[in-house]
Amino acid sequence: MTGGTAADAPSRRLTARGVATRARIVEAAADLMYIRGVNATTLDDVRAASGTSKSQLYQHFADKDQLVRAVVALRSGQVLEREQGYLERLRSFRGLLRWRDALVQRNALQNGAYGCALGSMASELSDQNDEARATLAETFAEWTGLIAGGLRRMQAAGTLAETADLDKLAVGLMAALQGGYLLAETQHDIAPMETALDMALDHIRSFLTT
Repeated sequence: MTGGTAADAPSRRLTARGVATRARIVEAAADLMYIRGVNATTLDDVRAASGTSKSQLYQHFADKDQLVRAVVALRSGQVLEREQGYLERLRSFRGLLRWRDALVQRNALQNGAYGCALGSMASELSDQNDEARATLAETFAEWTGLIAGGLRRMQAAGTLAETADLDKLAVGLMAALQGGYLLAETQHDIAPMETALDMALDHIRSFLTT
């Protein structure tokens, strides 16, 4: 995943201080957009949160759309790095349950209030910023592919039936996860997320051979 376009990259080589300033701006914007939403976050909000001047911000980002693309790239990389840590080692149904528990517990720390960082941005940006939408779509596809990869290892080990359609199971589990995030965000309660994931996992369990 490239996480942006050449147009998003600085036009000149940055100094170490410039790299740090740009990273501080993007991280502040990512935090604000996660809590407030993309549309409700202004460039003035980002300047205040990052402790940067208007000239510093515009030195790195020509407009809000470019900053949003940088935030999407940052969040996409963070989520995939986290999920790779869990899912690239997945070889058993017990591992799936541990993955489920980790997601739920992480969301419980905020009472489900803010949902999935990627899902929340996708709902706002899908018809506003096509480059950001494309990056998010690619990230979700890669995330779903990590789940499918774990299911394939289970199938290769003989613990998942040969009749199981692994790609469909992975899509269904991802849909349950994102729907669970949305309901938890709306209700400020992780119970709907737990229910959605458990029902999807019960369907996968029905294909276990042992």
